[in-house]
Amino acid sequence: MKTILLIEDEELLAKMYRDKFERTGFKVLLSRTAEEGIELAKKEKPDLVVLDIILPENDGLFFLRKIRQEKSSIKDVPVIAFSNYDNPDTRKEARQLKVNDYIIKANHDPEEIVSKINKYFDHQ
Repeated sequence: MKTILLIEDEELLAKMYRDKFERTGFKVLLSRTAEEGIELAKKEKPDLVVLDIILPENDGLFFLRKIRQEKSSIKDVPVIAFSNYDNPDTRKEARQLKVNDYIIKANHDPEEIVSKINKYFDHQ
C-alpha cells in the first residue's frame, strides 16, 4: 500500500482528500503545518507528498527547502504542490525545488485530483 503525506491546513479539505485517497487504497498521513510535515516525512518516509503552498507559520516552499536539504532518502520524495496560490515566482521556486507537479485546487474537482495521483503512481 502506498503512503501519501497530505500537508493541508484547511480542516475540511484535509478530511475530504484524506477520505478520498483512503477510499482509493492509499494510506494517508495528515499534517496541518510544514514543520509537522517534515517530522512525519522523516519518521514515516511516505511514497508521495501532497503539499499545500499556503500554510500557517512556514509555507510549502519552506517544507520543500528543508526536505530537499535532508541527508536521508526523504530528500528525493516526490512532491505534488496542491494550492490555490498561483504565483509565477512561487511556481518557479517550487520547480527549482523539484516539485513533480503544481496543481491549482480551484481548477480541479476532487475526482480529478485523485486521478492525477493515481496516474502519478502508475508512471513510476
